[in-house]
Amino acid sequence: MREVWPGEPYPLGGTWDGVGTSFSIFSEVAERVELCLFHDDGSEERLDLPEVDGFVWHGYFPGIVPGQRYGYRVHGPYEPSRGKRCNPAKLLLDPYAKAIDGDLVWNEAVFPYYFTDPDKINSVDSAPYMPKNVVINPFFEWGNDRPPRTPYHQTVIYEAHVRGLTMRHPAVPAEQRGTYAGVGHPAIIDHLLSMGVTAVELMPVHHFVPEHFLVARGLTNYWGYNTMAYLAPHGAYSSAGTRGQQVLEFKAMVRALHEAGIEVILDVVYNHTAEGDHMGPTLGFRGIDNHAYYRLHDGDRRYYLDYTGCGNSLNVRSPHALQLIMDSLRYWVLDMHVDGFRFDLAAALARELHDVDRLSAFFDLIQQDPVISQVKLIAEPWDVGPGGYQVGNFPPLWTEWNGKYRDAVRDFWRGHAVLPEFASRLSGSSDLYASSGRRPVASINFVTCHDGFTLTDLVSYDRKHNIDNGEDNRDGTDDNRSWNCGAEGPVEDPEIVRLRERQRRNLLATLFLSQGIPMLSHGDELGRTQRGNNNGYCQDNELTWIDWSRIGLESGMLDFVRTLSRLRRRHPVFQRRRFFRGSTEGRRDLVWLTPAGTEMTAGDWQTGYARAMGAYLNGSAITEPGPRGERIVDDSFLLLINAHHEDMTFTLPGAEFGESWITVLDTSDETPRDEPFPDEHWPAGAIVAVTSRSLQVLRQPRKD
Repeated sequence: MREVWPGEPYPLGGTWDGVGTSFSIFSEVAERVELCLFHDDGSEERLDLPEVDGFVWHGYFPGIVPGQRYGYRVHGPYEPSRGKRCNPAKLLLDPYAKAIDGDLVWNEAVFPYYFTDPDKINSVDSAPYMPKNVVINPFFEWGNDRPPRTPYHQTVIYEAHVRGLTMRHPAVPAEQRGTYAGVGHPAIIDHLLSMGVTAVELMPVHHFVPEHFLVARGLTNYWGYNTMAYLAPHGAYSSAGTRGQQVLEFKAMVRALHEAGIEVILDVVYNHTAEGDHMGPTLGFRGIDNHAYYRLHDGDRRYYLDYTGCGNSLNVRSPHALQLIMDSLRYWVLDMHVDGFRFDLAAALARELHDVDRLSAFFDLIQQDPVISQVKLIAEPWDVGPGGYQVGNFPPLWTEWNGKYRDAVRDFWRGHAVLPEFASRLSGSSDLYASSGRRPVASINFVTCHDGFTLTDLVSYDRKHNIDNGEDNRDGTDDNRSWNCGAEGPVEDPEIVRLRERQRRNLLATLFLSQGIPMLSHGDELGRTQRGNNNGYCQDNELTWIDWSRIGLESGMLDFVRTLSRLRRRHPVFQRRRFFRGSTEGRRDLVWLTPAGTEMTAGDWQTGYARAMGAYLNGSAITEPGPRGERIVDDSFLLLINAHHEDMTFTLPGAEFGESWITVLDTSDETPRDEPFPDEHWPAGAIVAVTSRSLQVLRQPRKD
């Protein structure tokens, strides 16, 4: 007989202390909880958790060591119409598991009902088809690891997928491709550093499972927005095995990135889980305490409220669900050393009853938490429910993916007349953030991300081409705001090719020259294409992976990104921590100009110059102080922006703006340089030709 001690209710999960392991799980609805230990010979050992305190079932087992696989069986009522779905025939994953071993096998046994009789409880044992929780060794040699703590205004984010980033890189050893070790490889880090990247935002690495319908089509969930364990790094991203080794490998990746000064931000999915709607499988939460973890319909608790489009919504009104979220966040910061989080469909977390509430319990907990409140917090500020689009409405502690920035920049460069909004996005989106006391860094600026067209596809396709996804091209958005430059898909016409290259440079230049935080989508600097597929969530193959063999063909674009990043990094005028004021202490920090060199009037914003303008950024009028309270003085810049389909001439403004200017960037130039252009020095009032659909950056050195 195995020795069992009462143990303590906390911490939750399976926790090894060097002698034995404590197991603890919350369930208010349970009548009995069995711990199931799985041995290498395939046998299962079932043991009752002997104690329950405050609905936390617990026990301590001497001699159980890291590597032990386990699961739970919860005995209790099965009354779906009342929201109760206990079924001891179903092996359950631990909400607090720190590692998962094995894959989910889609079999009828993992469902709570029989396919032929959905009203009958399924009593077939699901254990043979379920992955297992793993007890881990929490100890790791972090050495001198320290969080980089890059200030927001100096941050450059690179959104990446663990597999997509590394699967085809020739310098990454074959066994490390598609893994955490691959992301931490020197070749990947060197590439990131060359572009001035300060933070990698990794698409979901919480352990996830592919949906049944995708597996049936021979596809998988590539993106990972189908979480099943909020404290466990995804096992398939480990090159060293899944019996706890994925935890060590993830930590080693973080340590390597930190050594290079690169922060690690995780894309986290606390809005729903992989168990889906009422017809979904029983994998963990549903069988442990369905009512506590999920939002249920008040009228018939058989059904789930769905603000996510994925079948269910996590119950953020429940203290136990909130506790899980907060414990998970703290674990990833304190134990895994990550530097921040991007919250998928964050508006769903703020729904107290039905409406989005910016004063919800979730935000209150984040605000007062001494750990989480100190890391980078990024909201995807929308969900799919009514009133879910909340760009600009998150609390001051948060930054946001600025969807309005994406839309305005795309519209402007494809020739739609949105000049006033484009100017607002370029200057930091004060219309969205200033009134609530937030700063330009509240805006995470992006033109492309994992969801939608890549940058190359944005200028190559007018329509989505998602046939490979198996949904008759119905999936993915139709609102792409793209322009194919005259032909759909790949072309050999040199004029179209050059125009597309220029459009890519225009979009990238706008991204890096805008106030706020730029986010670059992985592979955009190397011409990554998904051949017009704008919803690659189920394509884990060369369609979505970066093709590193293109680095030679795309060397010019890569150098252009590096040039933009250096320009931004060297000049605080592009990294403002406060919004432009127009005029302060007799100095004007931002002036909008017509192509004629005169100041824009109200009428100019609407007519005549709807696709072209200039912007004067005064480096002598930066209002925020330096880190020691010193005055910041920078060079001044002129941006000459022409989104018109014809070439235009710009008259430089008078001497009061600057006596002479030097061209430092021109998106019509096919060989970008990081030095002033030869013979392109312009006096005040000079006439400068700006190619159609291009922009130029002129610099006036500061006078110390």
